[in-house]
Amino acid sequence: MSVRELEKEQAPKPASFGLVEWLRWGWRTLTSMKTALILLFLLALGSVPGSLVPQRGVDPDKVARLYEANPALAEWYDRFQLFEVFTSAWFAAVYLLLFTSLIGCIIPRTTVYLRELRRKPPAAPKNLSRLPHFASIDGDLDVEEAAKRLRKRRFRVVTGDGWVSAEKGYLRETGNLIFHVALMGVLLAIGAGSLFGYRGNVLVVEGDGFANTVAAYDRYMPGSQVSAESLEPFSFQLADLKVSYQVEGDKRGQVLDYAAHLKVNDSPGSPVRDYTLKVNEPLEINGTQTYLIGNGYAPVFRVTDGKGQVAYEGPVPCLIEQKTTMTSGCVVKVPDAQPAQLGFLLQFMPTSLPLTDGTYASAFPGELNPEVQVIGAFSGDLGVRSGRPQSVYELAEPEVMKKLKPLVMGSAAPKPLAVGQSMDLPGGVGKLEFTGVKEWITIQTAYDPGRMAALVASGTAVVAIALSLMIRRRRVFVRIAGGRADVGGLTRTEGSAAGFTEEFADIVKLLSAGEKDVR
Repeated sequence: MSVRELEKEQAPKPASFGLVEWLRWGWRTLTSMKTALILLFLLALGSVPGSLVPQRGVDPDKVARLYEANPALAEWYDRFQLFEVFTSAWFAAVYLLLFTSLIGCIIPRTTVYLRELRRKPPAAPKNLSRLPHFASIDGDLDVEEAAKRLRKRRFRVVTGDGWVSAEKGYLRETGNLIFHVALMGVLLAIGAGSLFGYRGNVLVVEGDGFANTVAAYDRYMPGSQVSAESLEPFSFQLADLKVSYQVEGDKRGQVLDYAAHLKVNDSPGSPVRDYTLKVNEPLEINGTQTYLIGNGYAPVFRVTDGKGQVAYEGPVPCLIEQKTTMTSGCVVKVPDAQPAQLGFLLQFMPTSLPLTDGTYASAFPGELNPEVQVIGAFSGDLGVRSGRPQSVYELAEPEVMKKLKPLVMGSAAPKPLAVGQSMDLPGGVGKLEFTGVKEWITIQTAYDPGRMAALVASGTAVVAIALSLMIRRRRVFVRIAGGRADVGGLTRTEGSAAGFTEEFADIVKLLSAGEKDVR
């Protein structure tokens, strides 16, 4: 065996990196401050799509319109759960990792912090001139007097034989620790809201009421610990909706204000009270908040069937097709018509005006000249009794229904119906009447038990991080010998030496002042 082979054989082998070592490395990495900051940044970054992309729980109508306008993009959004950001798997993963990282940061830091609180300032060095800040004082200053004057500056003081050691700025670490605890409080509050809170969306037409029950919602999203009995038993009636618009200038048609006038019962049997619901001014009843999130038109129709019976009468909520003019698409289904069911595709125009090409369009979002354009009329089987779910905003079976002949022969576009006008359907199958206009609102009801806790925790975090950034950890030492006192100082916070210069000068001035001046 050669010398090189012998040395290679006798060389120590590197320690194996087994499962336990990988777990320790992973835990140290996860609980490091760097990882916590990265996760916090990812959580904030992940919240951005929740503000930019319409959310199913907040505005399902916008999600539906995005699918119609750009189905390919909507499919990609749905694939990455961008329509439900705050309940998505990836957002929950970042949330749980950040929660774990904060716990791993807080526990060891708390132990170190408590140990630091019990630790006394170290003894003064022998040669204070080597410190970043140094000054000499001539006079009769003694150890007790120096300690007394430093205590007036709220220093923690330790004395010895001919020396004084003082330290200040422990609130810096206190703020840092409270900041981490407050962040964990924010996460706990969000988690409590997800478990014990709920949200619901519903559309309400003028004159109709709403009771806070599960069955009344169009879309209901409860937390895992919420039951039907958990809902606050309030109700209200939408008496009126007033929307004001800019009528002149470049911003003509822009909304100025929304005001939904409600008749509210806080609980069964309670007296009715008036409340004006506005954007960002929710109705709050025992922690349950009701927000105004949308509005639109609901023209009122009466449909008489072929046998002369009124088969349908009431408002029909229409989906907005053009936000600037509030041109809306309406679907009317009449399953009780005889001898055949009827269906209508309509377009509602709040301020209808004729165009040069013979068509009609809305020129203003306000209700100045409301008219309804009949796009199509059908008779046959609507499919509402087939057992298959279908949207109230579309005809699910137009291909199996019979499209009625043109309602006005020889006209490219039939004249729209104004309020009070009617139209006889071909073949004597019935009559459609446009009898009035109502408006609708969409509301979101939300109960979040962690809302106030999250607000308090967030405010605490802001104050705590301000403390940790503004306060410096610093030490001052005094050595007294032969009628002379040497004063030295240094900071324990990186980058704060310049800010300590002025404070150190004040401390030297305090120590060199006479007893009368100090008092």
